[in-house]
Amino acid sequence: MTLRLGFTMLALVAFATQASAFEISSPSVSNGKWDAKYLGDKPGCGGQNVSIALAWKDPPAGTKSYALTMFDTDANGGKGFWHWLVWNIPASAKGLREGAGAQSGKRMPKGSEQGKGGIGRAGYFGPCPPPGSGNHHYVFTLYALGEKTLRIPANPLPEMISVAAKSSALGQATVTYTYGR
Repeated sequence: MTLRLGFTMLALVAFATQASAFEISSPSVSNGKWDAKYLGDKPGCGGQNVSIALAWKDPPAGTKSYALTMFDTDANGGKGFWHWLVWNIPASAKGLREGAGAQSGKRMPKGSEQGKGGIGRAGYFGPCPPPGSGNHHYVFTLYALGEKTLRIPANPLPEMISVAAKSSALGQATVTYTYGR
């Protein structure tokens, strides 16, 4: 009887842990459906580079800041493409509002920094896959960090931001949306 009670308690603890998992999502898009304003503004893409709204919940205990990356895993022959990089997002933030990723950074939470992505400038760059290349997978990864400030050099490469965030992460949440044209 005691053994059965022990297994039951263990199962309840496991279920409770799963119920409060660190999550990220967007009310702005659904798989394959992006409003034109969220798309890239390069000629032929038809977008305005308005960043999507993001929301997150249940970060790990001890979270002191966040870092966010948006990566197209299918671009450049499978080598990928960095669309958005943000770090030093305060732990008090529960998401980013639509348009927060403007190049100026004025709509980001205070203290946040945006890095240069694949197009060579800071800020959000929306999906813009080549016509006929199929659905691309846009992976948004939010890192809950155990430090207030991500330790990276000035003008970091996108890969440096990703590696630094992974190395100091208490946890991460990921959501993937597809888009093709």
